Amino acid sequence: MNRDVLLGSVMMIVGIVLFVPGLQAGASTLWSYMLLPAAVLLTYGTYKVGTSESGRAV
Repeated sequence: MNRDVLLGSVMMIVGIVLFVPGLQAGASTLWSYMLLPAAVLLTYGTYKVGTSESGRAV
């Protein structure tokens, strides 16, 4: 397994774990502030996995 795929996958999993509690009704302010880092992790993780192979990005 490519290192970029592994790193991107871990970033996406951590992003999802941080993202879900902030979307629930009545979430605390801390979880609401965690939405931005979660979105960044999901986006960058997806980018790492999508550009891990040579050629055109998926």
